[in-house]
Amino acid sequence: MEKKGLIVAVDGHSSTGKSTVSKILAARLGYTYIDTGAMYRIVTLKAMREGLIRNGNVDDEKLKEVLPTIIFGFKYNEGKKCYESYMNGEYVETAIRGLEVSDNVSLIAALPYVRELLVEKQREMAKEGGVIMDGRDIGSVVFPHAEVKFFMTASPEVRAQRRYKELIEKGEKVTYEEVEANVRKRDYIDEHRETSPLVKTPDAVLIDNGDMTVEEEVEEMLKIIRSRYESRN
Repeated sequence: MEKKGLIVAVDGHSSTGKSTVSKILAARLGYTYIDTGAMYRIVTLKAMREGLIRNGNVDDEKLKEVLPTIIFGFKYNEGKKCYESYMNGEYVETAIRGLEVSDNVSLIAALPYVRELLVEKQREMAKEGGVIMDGRDIGSVVFPHAEVKFFMTASPEVRAQRRYKELIEKGEKVTYEEVEANVRKRDYIDEHRETSPLVKTPDAVLIDNGDMTVEEEVEEMLKIIRSRYESRN
């Protein structure tokens, strides 16, 4: 499949493996992968470092000043065979995946001015097509006319167990109960925020991966993408 191909939107709940699957799809198709969730996490990390989040409240005026100074970067690590996130040239992949950032990212992502700026950046990144982009509102807001849309989900318990295992393997000191509470909290905020709430669009293909392996997901999604590409041509 040629480089300048389709725009593929992968939306869904937190901890459904959207990024993992999207990265594999991008590699298999020769597409560019854009991790929009990481972009919101980077903004969250920056806000935390600047002391702009206190007791569940954000200092909007100062964040609006800081936001334009953030330079988002995604680089493919050949040694690790994975994409990694950078903020103003600094490696932040590990920092943005911690539970503290996870606890605050939905708060930041719900802010209209943050979403407006990041959506603008995301559209610019994907203007030539041939991209896999995952997040919460890619198919509904960022690219409502994307040629292929997926919506990934699984039960909160399954997602919490996956997330807990991932954090423990990284050396984080957390309990399963804390992780499950975080997953449910993020679901509620994502689904009920006023700006770009998490929704499954009518034209999105539902992928419930509670009982699927990553490879099964990838194969199913590849078939759909290739079919859409062939029908377009």
